[in-house]
Amino acid sequence: MTTNDQPSFEDAFTQLRATVETLEAGNLSLEDASKLFEKGMQLAKQCNELLSKAELQVARLQRGFGEQMAMLQSAEAGMFASDGDEDEDA
Repeated sequence: MTTNDQPSFEDAFTQLRATVETLEAGNLSLEDASKLFEKGMQLAKQCNELLSKAELQVARLQRGFGEQMAMLQSAEAGMFASDGDEDEDA
């Protein structure tokens, strides 16, 4: 469980898989199947939200890393350019 009483992605996905398997078995009354389907939809929504948050976090990290790499490359290019300028003056 996560700190806000929501299941982790892994827990929610495991529950969703079990829900789908129970529904696929087909041994439920219409009322029980409807309730279980509703629970499955809630779990699917939770999984989707948690996955979207994780994807956003990864994208932010990648963007930050790309910005850092661009700054390093720019700094390195500036160092090499200033080295070349000194050679031309000599």
